[in-house]
Amino acid sequence: MPTVRGCNLPDDLLYDVENNIWYRENADGTVTLGMTAVAAAMAGQLVAFTAKKAGRSVDAGKSCATVESGKWVGPAKIAFDAEVIEVNGGLTGSPKLANSDPYGEGWMVKVKPKDWAAAKPALIPGAAVAAPYEAKMTADSFAGCAPA
Repeated sequence: MPTVRGCNLPDDLLYDVENNIWYRENADGTVTLGMTAVAAAMAGQLVAFTAKKAGRSVDAGKSCATVESGKWVGPAKIAFDAEVIEVNGGLTGSPKLANSDPYGEGWMVKVKPKDWAAAKPALIPGAAVAAPYEAKMTADSFAGCAPA
């Protein structure tokens, strides 16, 4: 697993580095997504998570959820056109899961991509994500994730 400045970035995921979002392909053709450890560390402790409702369509580059911490409120932007299939109710009830377990219990939404074959090549595989994240952290003047 690549670790950049103390932030874990699992190999088995795909990444939208610019928007700090990870994607996991599911066997049923859906895709689960969430905030990266980088995003969670930059935002600080989350206090609210509000996702688009299941059944809603979301266009590429638009928000599929809003996240709020003590120092930041902003959109979780999806990289491709999709329909929200499921919302993580556990995260809605306990937003700090995105900080403590961003790649597990802290997932945000599950979506059905309109054209996954076209969307997937634009995402960066985990094995190749270290250099792009190092560059982004430098550009954002982000020191890194605090040791757990």
